[in-house]
Amino acid sequence: MKTKKTPLYILITYILMQLSPIIFLKPIASIIQWLEPGITNDELSAQARGWTIFFTFFLGTLVTIFFILRDKNFFKNAFVGGKRYSTMGAIGWGVLGFFMILIGQSLAGLIETSLGITPGSENTAQLSAMAKAAPIAIISIVFFGPFLEEVVFRRVIFASLNQTTNFFIAASVSAVVFAIVHMDFSHIIIYATVGFITAFLYNKTKRLLTTIIAHTMLNGFVIIMNLNLDKIQKYLETLQSMQ
Repeated sequence: MKTKKTPLYILITYILMQLSPIIFLKPIASIIQWLEPGITNDELSAQARGWTIFFTFFLGTLVTIFFILRDKNFFKNAFVGGKRYSTMGAIGWGVLGFFMILIGQSLAGLIETSLGITPGSENTAQLSAMAKAAPIAIISIVFFGPFLEEVVFRRVIFASLNQTTNFFIAASVSAVVFAIVHMDFSHIIIYATVGFITAFLYNKTKRLLTTIIAHTMLNGFVIIMNLNLDKIQKYLETLQSMQ
């Protein structure tokens, strides 16, 4: 009975977590404004959203772990049959999966460009602004976020659909939902590509550890790149001038 209800509880937790900024954002902004009276509106907004995403993702992670721990069969019952990779195998595929996602995103980006879609994700830009204004948000973006999204979109949605349909349908639905939730519709192809590749990795290894590693590495890479764009640009300019 627990195994049947656990995915529903986790899905409800994730939805409530996504809606919780409605409650937390203004109080957190008020506290920041009280602590820093001279803060600008833009800085206040970025800091408030950064701290809000940290608290909401932190709470969401704790509640999700609680439901997982009380259901010992939550991961075991995700697949019927098939080889379940060892921990080292799962880690290896996780690292490989990160590079697979990078390649997949590049190909998806080429498709979007051919369709006249301007490169650059608004969602990524917003997350980077939050991380810059409130560095604590990086913990949520790089660790809490990937963990929660892999549990929800791969274990709850993909694995549940995969038990009653087939891989392609389950992966496609979970990938599209994953893309929609990121609210960056102009780049839905890129997000759906990430969702489809991670579904493949989960189905391949039968270990959610694999997709969490790949997703964590991806988010970490993106944040590092975006927070250091100025330094990277200066470095490239220096190389160009030397040539």
